[in-house]
Amino acid sequence: MGGRYPYFDSLQFANSVQSIRKINNHTVEFRLNSPDASFLWHLATHYAPVLSSEYADYLSSINRQELIDWRPVGTGPFHLDDYQAGQFVRLLRNDNYWKGLPRMEEVIVDMGAGGTGRISKLLTGECDVLAYPAASQLKVLRDDPRLRISMRSGMNIAYLAFNTSKSPLDKLKVRQAIAYAINNERLMQSIYYGTAETAASILPRASWAYDNQAKITDYNPELSKQMLKEMGLENLKLDLWVPIASQSYNPSPLKMAELIQADLAQVGIVMNIRSVEGRFQENQLMDRTHDMTLAGWTTDSNDPDSFFRPLLSCAAIGSQTNLSHWCNPAFDEILHKALLTQQLAARIDYYHQAQQILGEDLPVLPLAYSLRLQAYRYDIKGLMISAFGNTSFAGVYREMEQAEKVSPKKQRQQP
Repeated sequence: MGGRYPYFDSLQFANSVQSIRKINNHTVEFRLNSPDASFLWHLATHYAPVLSSEYADYLSSINRQELIDWRPVGTGPFHLDDYQAGQFVRLLRNDNYWKGLPRMEEVIVDMGAGGTGRISKLLTGECDVLAYPAASQLKVLRDDPRLRISMRSGMNIAYLAFNTSKSPLDKLKVRQAIAYAINNERLMQSIYYGTAETAASILPRASWAYDNQAKITDYNPELSKQMLKEMGLENLKLDLWVPIASQSYNPSPLKMAELIQADLAQVGIVMNIRSVEGRFQENQLMDRTHDMTLAGWTTDSNDPDSFFRPLLSCAAIGSQTNLSHWCNPAFDEILHKALLTQQLAARIDYYHQAQQILGEDLPVLPLAYSLRLQAYRYDIKGLMISAFGNTSFAGVYREMEQAEKVSPKKQRQQP
């Protein structure tokens, strides 16, 4: 509809639907060009609502299709009242919500605060919910009796992407030597403070297709040194590109980069850290001039295809989500076969094969699976966080407000 959608481009999503037909007021028929077992998973996500065709037609008539992303019209529990890019989103209650009247009259999403400013707003009561608090802040949050913390396993992965289109990282042994040099246990302690586990696969452990036979790369700096010496790369110099923004899968990218830099120095690799951000990062990474980049992925779908194709398929190189620029036709063929069947056992087998290929060829080094964290004030009730990170405020209320609504006289009598 006029915007950029790299994730869906990597899935070739626009080419998968042959037609869409309304059958009745509550039924829609999607006809696909070919079988796609992941399609229903996508339709079940929060990013796949049925939009207003009348609104879409209107935006098309004024050639402003991109506004469907910025000024949405839908049927959710709240409607958009105001939005300032990078600052806030203000939502007002939808009094005609089809599931019943939401309990909160207004929800404001504050995007302006960063760093310690976010936790400060929670501690002072300026905000009620803090999404993705830094793991280093957990002790402060736990020690405050006014606050509560929720955690659960997340569908995310932090990883190190090797630029396999550039020498010497186009050689498997070089990638393996780097992997042996990284002390992942130290990353868990220094970056995640017990809120993550070392990753063995690009697919999160919470996935139904996770391969329990996947192995974590051993920390073996002596072997790394030996391999580099055998290849004549004792004085190897590499650039690591690092996004500066904190993410749920990597709360401290620069600190992680510095730890990896120190590990590689122990085996004779001089690593230069290059901080990048936003669209600049996307454009530069696609120029293929980087050696490695710290990256991560989180998805709203529980289908394994949401990890494999966007991150590692040949098509995803062009859509700017395959940061390793690795292309393996045999790997792509396995992913294609997994989409052609609805049999779960068959799909699991295909995805186990895919994980075995990745373990053998190592285009990316899985680093961590992070827990989903959320902190909120004690009087906020009905708040739940999903494994995918999205939160619905439809059933959320403030305990005192709810009590006043039920028994206003009793509340007024209290001192």
